[in-house]
Amino acid sequence: MNELKKTLSFVGVALVLAVLAFISLPKSSTPDLLAEVGERFFPDFKDPNTAASLEVVAYDEETASAKPFKVVFKENLWVIPSDYNYPADGKEQLSKTAALMIAMEKEEFRTANPNEFEELGVVDPLDESTAKGRGMRITVRNQNDKALADIIIGKALQNKSDLYYVREPEKRQVFTAKVPLKISTAFKDWIDTDLLQVEKTAISEVMIKDYSINERTRSVNQREELMLSKNDEKWMLRAKRGKVQNANSEQVEKLLKALDEMTIVGVRPKPQGLSDNLTASESGIKISQEDMLSLQSKGYYFTRNGDLLSNEGELEFKTTEGVRYTLRFGEMVLGEIRDSNKPEENRFLFITANFDDTMFQEPAKPDNMDFKTKPDSLWNANDKRNKSINLAYESWQKEVEQGKQKALELNQRFAKWYYIIPGESFKILDVGKKELAEN
Repeated sequence: MNELKKTLSFVGVALVLAVLAFISLPKSSTPDLLAEVGERFFPDFKDPNTAASLEVVAYDEETASAKPFKVVFKENLWVIPSDYNYPADGKEQLSKTAALMIAMEKEEFRTANPNEFEELGVVDPLDESTAKGRGMRITVRNQNDKALADIIIGKALQNKSDLYYVREPEKRQVFTAKVPLKISTAFKDWIDTDLLQVEKTAISEVMIKDYSINERTRSVNQREELMLSKNDEKWMLRAKRGKVQNANSEQVEKLLKALDEMTIVGVRPKPQGLSDNLTASESGIKISQEDMLSLQSKGYYFTRNGDLLSNEGELEFKTTEGVRYTLRFGEMVLGEIRDSNKPEENRFLFITANFDDTMFQEPAKPDNMDFKTKPDSLWNANDKRNKSINLAYESWQKEVEQGKQKALELNQRFAKWYYIIPGESFKILDVGKKELAEN
């Protein structure tokens, strides 16, 4: 009898524990969660145009810190607040990320047990209670700062590269979902990487000005000035005090490629009042003392005659469109430490552009425009000649207008910013006669 009572007592305790365990389970039961499979995570988020901000937070294991990156729609433009509101020209990255969030579906239910979050990599990257298992959090908000979508992307499933464990930050339930693209928190992946917007085949002339500046006296020590010009399909090299000679085609190709593919790793805003054609002359823009100090801190100085120079020299080049670019190389900017123990030695770059009208010599104008008022059948020889001359003149006008417009657009693009270019790019462009001359 006593043994029977003991047995019943154990059964009773087990039942009580089972009931308590059932009560403590998350509100959504497993059958309910299975029913959610195939549903979208954010069914109310349908129009990507309602998004006003996109934030990506990743956990950096090397620095043991959360790394946030945000783009915001401001004054009809997507900008990057962390980088001085620089335009986020990575439209493809933006549209793909928004489309991903809208279309993301719950593939399979995995767990609702927080003890498994670390293993699956779905711990909130902003959660400072643990350094393990932190995922990447993506949040899209509207103009009223309401979250349209908010998800933590964890580890990829084994042998399924596009399937990841995912979790909504305020929920325990972990599902699998397709994430077909890599979402970056790198500045360079969210901007227009075609900085100069030039094709190397359009570059017709390059001038390298190697000089140094005495920062105390503002005097200039001219070391070397080299001109590269195209003769048919061959590049020729001429030093300021030397004869014309064949250029090293391999080295020239490397230089042109660096200009064509130039990208940036960061930006700094220019002082208020600076413009694309900076000058310290009386007829130019007045520069405040504060602006002068800002320029000098980046490696740029005005000479006594009002020329703006840089402490690492200049490179100018012309294009067949008539645009003349001037690249001024400034102070070193130490970047992130990568594979080596030495920080990346990046450089400030100051860019200006203007239209060089000497490249397009104005052709003759027609004697008259009588041909416009006559039918073609009544044109005489003079009308035909004037028509031909007028076509050439209109073609010239069109080329000039297009060149001026491009130079204007480029200056609007360059005017506000000091750019920071990779040290490797600077090394390729910082070449002398020894490298450029044909052996």
